[in-house]
Amino acid sequence: MARRKKTSPFEDLIFIASRLPWWVSLLIALAAWLYLHSVATTPQATFTSHKEFSSALTGQLWQSSAMVLQFVIPGAFILGAIGSVLGRAKRRKLMEDVATATKPGKTLDGISWQQFEQLVGEAFRRQGFTVTETGGNGPDGGLDLILRKGSEKHLVQCKQWRSLKVGVAVIREFFGVMAAEGAVGGFVVTSGTFTDEAKTFASGRNIRLVEGAELNRWIAATRSTQTKPPTLTPTPIKPLQPQQTLAPSCPVCKSAMLKRIAKRGSNAGNEFWGCSQYPKCRGVVPV
Repeated sequence: MARRKKTSPFEDLIFIASRLPWWVSLLIALAAWLYLHSVATTPQATFTSHKEFSSALTGQLWQSSAMVLQFVIPGAFILGAIGSVLGRAKRRKLMEDVATATKPGKTLDGISWQQFEQLVGEAFRRQGFTVTETGGNGPDGGLDLILRKGSEKHLVQCKQWRSLKVGVAVIREFFGVMAAEGAVGGFVVTSGTFTDEAKTFASGRNIRLVEGAELNRWIAATRSTQTKPPTLTPTPIKPLQPQQTLAPSCPVCKSAMLKRIAKRGSNAGNEFWGCSQYPKCRGVVPV
């Protein structure tokens, strides 16, 4: 999702409200109107000494502001609620178009990267997740979606790469973001495929790699009332601990490394990092 251009506070309120469920925006609009209307219609207090002048002036200024804000803030959230409804309808239609696509422009590879992020978000919503769209700074931006189900938080990064495979560097960086955000798991979703090194690195780190073929199956499953959609939640693992060390890259071929135990020689029984491409590559790094 591209960075938004500079906007007014009123437009920012509408944007925030449009990202909330429509009923939440309407509740906020009602609560804001009730509070601000009560302030705006409260009889002005009189002061009997100069010591009360400052507080009385502050109260009058706030009351004057409330007379305007009682219409501005609820109005912004009402418009945001309308935008939320229209946005959800747009995402549902997008998913339907991709699920029944007969033209190249409606397939996973044919839609824009913004639509790809919206499509992925809608797929997770239909699995019962609460989805927050954060977006990056472009088609290859960083964190794109935050998923919540109960008390658990999962992160999602979308990669609409039509010709290139998603490499291990992307997954390694995403793992760091998961640790920093305190997420219990994450998904990296692409319209293409992942390299073997990326799959090796993701294994055991509670990162689910979703390729284009699997995403298409998710979309197709949502249209069927006979088929139960696939379970998307990653298998929980222990929380990330500060002392955990990320696997280094092989100094020879730059592939991910695996922790191994020496079976013979002077270092028998000791742990070391061995290249995941062994025996093709024999790079090692001490633990």
